[in-house]
Amino acid sequence: MTPVKIARFMASMFSRKGGPLRLLDPGAGQGALSCALLEAWKGGFFTFQPDAIDAFEIDSLLLPTLRKNVEREKGNLAIDINIRNMDFIEHAVHCILCRERPYTHAILNPPYKKIRGDSRHRLILRDVGIETVNLYSAFVALSLAMLIAGWQMVAIIPRSFCNGPYFKPFREFIRRHSSIVRIHLFEARNKAFKADKVLQENVIIMLERDTPQGDVTISTSADDTLRDYSSNTYPFAKIVYPGDPQSFFHVPINGGDTLVYPGLLSHSLSDIDIEVSTGPVIDFRMKEFLRYQHEPGDAPLLYPAHLNERVKWPIDGFKKPNAIAYRPETMKWLYPTGFYVGARRVSSKEEKRRIVANTIDPSRFPGMGWLGFENHLNIFHRRKQGISERIARGLTVYLNSSFIDNMIRRFSGHTQVNATDLRSLQYPSRATLEDLGKWAQERKEFGQEAIDHIMETILK
Repeated sequence: MTPVKIARFMASMFSRKGGPLRLLDPGAGQGALSCALLEAWKGGFFTFQPDAIDAFEIDSLLLPTLRKNVEREKGNLAIDINIRNMDFIEHAVHCILCRERPYTHAILNPPYKKIRGDSRHRLILRDVGIETVNLYSAFVALSLAMLIAGWQMVAIIPRSFCNGPYFKPFREFIRRHSSIVRIHLFEARNKAFKADKVLQENVIIMLERDTPQGDVTISTSADDTLRDYSSNTYPFAKIVYPGDPQSFFHVPINGGDTLVYPGLLSHSLSDIDIEVSTGPVIDFRMKEFLRYQHEPGDAPLLYPAHLNERVKWPIDGFKKPNAIAYRPETMKWLYPTGFYVGARRVSSKEEKRRIVANTIDPSRFPGMGWLGFENHLNIFHRRKQGISERIARGLTVYLNSSFIDNMIRRFSGHTQVNATDLRSLQYPSRATLEDLGKWAQERKEFGQEAIDHIMETILK
């Protein structure tokens, strides 16, 4: 089901070195990727000699089309075509346990589906040292493990692997067993993969098994026409920052973009004595305590909808609760009223910034001693207490800057920004945040241009 233009582009990414071709195509679908590589070889693009193709497809309904397409593209070539209607994960784990590395090339557009922690797939993947939460990363890791040293894999994968704690073992697996040769970004999410309707970008990544890591080529195009194709080469240290415990992949989104943190922005959240946490109130688990209308003794409950350009609470006619009952049973989920910074975990595709942050001002909740924060908010706090007004306002300015938006987009290709992502950023000193907060207090109303101007002034 890979679009033909993208399949051809992926096939063209392999190096032209000679030798026998033994190709792995897991999750082959209708055979677009195998066909694209055979087409390129027949067109004289490669010097290697095709030997065998193993195409795995578990959906029996696709097998007739898959076989017809690959056999047609094969023509009179002396190459073995093996269509395997079986569970790829089961087969690959068996090969790896038997120390078999039968492939020189792998090309794949793997399935996208979460793997349950107690599933058989999750358990047998652990038998070969693969810990992952999604089929796509499992297919990539297994394919990589079955490659002969020095040979290559090209895969379409969602960009979600670049960040977040769940894909950390997968990122580390890639770094241990391969070098990253190239990453291609499609800048317009809704054009290259029109049928997918995903909330994140897909990227094409090229890996080389067991070779030293060198510079990485980052190429971009708006869509699969490649009319505006461009590429730049970056030192690996600008893709994965040395010493980053999360091993986030930072992918420049514009040609020539070498954005790094200036020296002034060299502080972690712990350095400035601030924490960030996901809002603790999970509404569907606490229905008995939630109130659509605030009553005396209740605590305000803030959802992302309460935090737009400014905090608006309560919202009349809101489809979600506006309050949470203050009870001994709910105390552990509430924060004392004070200054906080709230940032929505999920932004819409249409919004200009991935992070949308607001200062939560206690003056909006007169006489109310506690606040509830719903699970779709990230909350900046100090040991579950409020922070100073200037720090809160300065932090809000910083998080809403285009500088931070660009930084987030380097490692996050989807619309969700989690607390782990926010912890991975670098921040100004407390003194600089207070200066930003003072600036914000003096102006009260300001737009994106003013935020970016004050940030540029500080970073000079």
